[in-house]
Amino acid sequence: MTDSERNNIVIDVPPLLPHARGVKLCKEGCPGCKLDEINKIKTGIPYFNFFYIWVVSLCSALPILSLFPYIYFMIRDLGVAKHEQDIGIGFYAGFVGGTYYLARTFSSVPWGMFADKYGRKPCILISILSVIIFNTLFGLSTTYWMAIVTRGLLGLLCGMLGPIKAYASEVCRKEHQALGISLVTSSRAMAFVIGPAIGGFLSQPAKKYPSIFTEESIFGKFPYFLPCFAISVLAAGACIACIWLPETLHMHHDDNVEDIDTMEAQVTNSSVLEYGKYEQCKSIRTISTKSLLKNWQLMSAIILYSVFALYDVAYSEIFSLWAVSNRKYRGLSFTSQDVGIVLAISGFGIFVNQVFFYPFIAKYVGLMKQLRYATVLSIVLLTTYPFMANLYGMELKVVINIASLLKNIFSTAITVVCNILQNNAVTQEQRGLANGIAVTLMSLFRAIGPAAAGTLFSWAQKNITGLFLSGDTILFLLLNVVPLIGLLLTFKSFFSRSSPVK
Repeated sequence: MTDSERNNIVIDVPPLLPHARGVKLCKEGCPGCKLDEINKIKTGIPYFNFFYIWVVSLCSALPILSLFPYIYFMIRDLGVAKHEQDIGIGFYAGFVGGTYYLARTFSSVPWGMFADKYGRKPCILISILSVIIFNTLFGLSTTYWMAIVTRGLLGLLCGMLGPIKAYASEVCRKEHQALGISLVTSSRAMAFVIGPAIGGFLSQPAKKYPSIFTEESIFGKFPYFLPCFAISVLAAGACIACIWLPETLHMHHDDNVEDIDTMEAQVTNSSVLEYGKYEQCKSIRTISTKSLLKNWQLMSAIILYSVFALYDVAYSEIFSLWAVSNRKYRGLSFTSQDVGIVLAISGFGIFVNQVFFYPFIAKYVGLMKQLRYATVLSIVLLTTYPFMANLYGMELKVVINIASLLKNIFSTAITVVCNILQNNAVTQEQRGLANGIAVTLMSLFRAIGPAAAGTLFSWAQKNITGLFLSGDTILFLLLNVVPLIGLLLTFKSFFSRSSPVK
């Protein structure tokens, strides 16, 4: 058939390659295609899938958040600090918290690539297994370096955070995407309830519950093993829940290329219909994948996310150390149980907010407005913290609980917005790697956060009296510089807000 004859023939065929317009081809045996077909039929919210996401996300966050109520006492018991003020120095308490994030900095991109190639589900399963093993070993630490190594291995092998965000945006229809991603954040909110409660109430059980645990028992010899063991048991349950997780990744990328080559070989002897198929398949080759590092819409969202991640972890470190430090250093003289209760109440409040109030806020308030309002309110709130050291008794407990709850609600809203912006900036094929890059940069900032925050906190305790402001006032003012930078980065001169990827 000549070219002129081909041009005169009208081919009435439906579009054969929706993939060229951003929709996946359906292929037998592909788990992503199977899930897409299910979501086409079932238009409602996939409650079971969302529940599994929530459970595994919760268990990956517990080892991080359970640490804060007892890290001060753990460093003291390990005997690494020479003076009481030194316990807050980043070289000690800060490094224990920061090692996890530092290790995750190096592993997040490889885990994202692994999730894009082999699937989200294997990555999630391996991460949960690492929590079971290395979180348990951390509780058995007898030296400072053992604590550092086990936390580092946990951060290295727990590569779930990036893939689970990609998974949450893929397992449901697009109209439920924001809810799916917010579940990852709300699971962290529940981890704020369970984690600090576990860490605060179960650490040093032989001292707190001598009628149940003796000093000669394993929990007496290893005073911080019980909270870690409890978390590992929960992680084992989450590992079982992974069985019911459907895979979301489309696993026929290479087959597409083979199909095109086969059709290219057959086209010379095919009919007009086959020629039309060939032309549509050939158009796939014109679709080039942007380099993620050159995708400024993605990179600006990642940088924004990382800045607020630094703020979040620095606040958590400073708050926990400040709350348990002595009154003579303008601390609150809280116990690990007191800190656990405050963080647990905050976490429960975040959970209620995410489930009942946040969906309505997200519906009527734009993404950037949510982020900016939450940032400004957080800065204003944090300036009041130094004055709380002048309160006592029930008045102090009420005020600190309200302040902690509001602060963490603001941080959660910021995190949800940043996650949505990141996932909307790329296609599914890039989402695992994109989230891996985000987690890498975020983890680097979070690794710096505890060490820097601990160092600043120690300086503040050694400089309680100053010429103009007390050390703790300067500490919280310096902490507020970070969200202020983040707020400035939300404006157009830096932040890219092109149309989201469909």
